[in-house]
Amino acid sequence: MGSRHETAPGHCRVLGATVEEGGVNFAIYCRNATHIELLLFSTPEDLSPEIIRLDSRNKSGYYFHVFVQGIGDGQIYGWRVTGVQDPEKTPWWDPTKVLMDPYCNRIVFPRDYQRKKTCLPGSNLHSNPKSVVIDLSGFDWEGDVHPRHSFRRTVIYEMHVKGFTADPSSEVTPAKRGTYAGLIEKIPYLQELGITAVELLPVFQFDPSANMAGKTNYWGYDPISFFAPHSFYSSDQSLHGPADEFRSMVKALHKAGIEVFIDVVYNHTSEGDSNGPVFNFKGLALDEYYLTDSSGKFLNFTGCGNTINASSPMVKKMITDSLLFWTEVMHVDGFRFDLASILSRNTKGDPISDAPTLLAIDIDNRLANTRIIAEAWDAAGLYQVGSLPGRRWREWNGQFRDVVRRFIRGDDNIMQTLINRINGSPDIYDSNDADPYKSLNFVTCHDGFTLWDLVSYEKKHNHNNGENNIDGADYNFSCNNGVEGETEDRQINALRLQQAKNFMFMNLFSLGTTMVLMGDEILRTQKGNNNAYCQDNEISYMNWKLNKMQKNMLRFTANIIRAKTEVGNEDGDRDIITLHDKLRACQHTLHGVEPNQPDLSPSSHSVGMMYYAPLVKTHVYIYLNNYWDELRITLPNVPNTSSNNWYLCVDTSLPSPRDVSIFSDKRVLCQGSYRVRPRSIVMLISG
Repeated sequence: MGSRHETAPGHCRVLGATVEEGGVNFAIYCRNATHIELLLFSTPEDLSPEIIRLDSRNKSGYYFHVFVQGIGDGQIYGWRVTGVQDPEKTPWWDPTKVLMDPYCNRIVFPRDYQRKKTCLPGSNLHSNPKSVVIDLSGFDWEGDVHPRHSFRRTVIYEMHVKGFTADPSSEVTPAKRGTYAGLIEKIPYLQELGITAVELLPVFQFDPSANMAGKTNYWGYDPISFFAPHSFYSSDQSLHGPADEFRSMVKALHKAGIEVFIDVVYNHTSEGDSNGPVFNFKGLALDEYYLTDSSGKFLNFTGCGNTINASSPMVKKMITDSLLFWTEVMHVDGFRFDLASILSRNTKGDPISDAPTLLAIDIDNRLANTRIIAEAWDAAGLYQVGSLPGRRWREWNGQFRDVVRRFIRGDDNIMQTLINRINGSPDIYDSNDADPYKSLNFVTCHDGFTLWDLVSYEKKHNHNNGENNIDGADYNFSCNNGVEGETEDRQINALRLQQAKNFMFMNLFSLGTTMVLMGDEILRTQKGNNNAYCQDNEISYMNWKLNKMQKNMLRFTANIIRAKTEVGNEDGDRDIITLHDKLRACQHTLHGVEPNQPDLSPSSHSVGMMYYAPLVKTHVYIYLNNYWDELRITLPNVPNTSSNNWYLCVDTSLPSPRDVSIFSDKRVLCQGSYRVRPRSIVMLISG
């Protein structure tokens, strides 16, 4: 169908679809095209769209643009590239394919959407997702203020929007379970737990059916848009529903003093390799958006079929524009970059030291107050923990995770490395301008065992994923403590609970920025599945019905989080205190069973540490004993005094509520010595 609406040349000052007085301005990047078509649909299934042809009169540089009169909010549209300058160099050019706008803020799927149909050659009018014009300027933020906690106080809660409330045990309003709105109803729980920031697994619009084994893409690491919130996490499916419900969630979390970080996937897209669908980038400018070799084959450094060409000027611009959209329009506080090392590869796929995209994000003035966190590796062996370009980046410290796991498991030859890890990893972050919180510490995350499974399984059990148990990590440094999987043995479960508390304490009280995984505070299990990316069911969901042991762990975790913010080992974000300074200070306060005599031998499994907590003007003494026998330790004198008075605050070997008594007015006085039980941690403070 031809054009029914009056048009004008338009402009490319803003990319995407922008509602303006009298109509909508459309602008898109398509460097190698000579002319393209804008298609206006009445419904997602419309087979006779209005077609508006754009040519040199609608082109500025590498951008096509047009102003269409008489349309506005809610208009469904798509693009077709009908002419390219050199078709032989554009293998994915197909003039019949309908392409989504990379900058659109709303995507709709046709009723009969099937991913496999979008992979077929030829017209996809009936099958492809389509873009929607949406005006996001009218939302009432009610004076929204970003909490902006110091890194010392920050406790990040990595969570899945759907999995948090999807289970009926959440007691969330049924229509809101598994949605942004459902999360709002559970904010009091996050406050009581002491969480200061949530880190949401991907909320970019993704294709739920994108899964090699034919199962659901539950985690969402397969985006089809970098500017649209995932609509299936919204209880409101109206035009503005997903965006407004997401922003309502952000606003409510901010009112509760909780920051919002989102897990962003700028390393690959859902278009996959040569066998995947054509949604947008393949049909617009494959060689600019993706890394390919000299023959045009997709380079795969992500394990997902394709790799974003982050050093391409247009991709660099798009990533920055996306970050600014989520910061300024959606009020997000920070970002965790999935496989961030991809952004340090050049247009040939080779690693470069001064990656322009990473440095541009680091220095961008409009992102200056935004938290940026990197997963500083990729799926092809590039590992940049400690060397990622840019000073402001926090980095997921996988070495912290592994060393703490090995210590709790009882490995030998671990002590010196452990001391480095729990003191901010100065051997990794050796730059003099690295502040003490560059290391983002965690012992579990979405990718791997949950905390309870970490102490209950020694092998992965991923058979339900449909990949013959070959997926997921083989090396987890876990220990089942006596038997593989669930058991009714009280002694084994008691030891598992104690070790779970040890993990939680070490994670929260180590120097660095802290992250905990959703459900670890209630011993959530995935039945030994360490790669639940496709498990959109009770394996991944939070079960809110707690037994006595789970309530015990929840109380412990909430108290330890509170203790971290009150007696943590640093006073604010004092960047002038380098990691080397902290390590030197710690080395002078290391202890063994006798004061000032730490055992750092290969066979050592225990160490004591002391530091001063300026916020509460007290000294803190922590002793880690993962030895299989109890140790009677001689307590050091309180510095600058002749006193040997210490008060017990934490002992993970004691039953609840005696395991945490830091905020009790009936703390036990300890003088001279203390008996530290096997595989336990104690914390004492001076009087």
